[in-house]
Amino acid sequence: MEATVAERGQITLPKAVRDALGLTKGTKLKVELEGGRIVLRKDVDDALSRVRGRFKLDGFASTDDALRAIRGHAPGDPYLPPEDAA
Repeated sequence: MEATVAERGQITLPKAVRDALGLTKGTKLKVELEGGRIVLRKDVDDALSRVRGRFKLDGFASTDDALRAIRGHAPGDPYLPPEDAA
């Protein structure tokens, strides 16, 4: 894939790249130089800050408690094999 630098130094990222990374208007990218390369990195902190506080636990004391109610276990819980129905 190629991109051409425009008169004002702007480039357009190919649609396949934008789609693969979920880049939309306003997404912030980190621009870094590594030797003779330009490296663009999606700013994950920006994505997390936009969703922080939007979800409520609705009566659960913690995220782990909510996961236990939905899935039956939470990350870090000891493995318990499923009980046989027999």
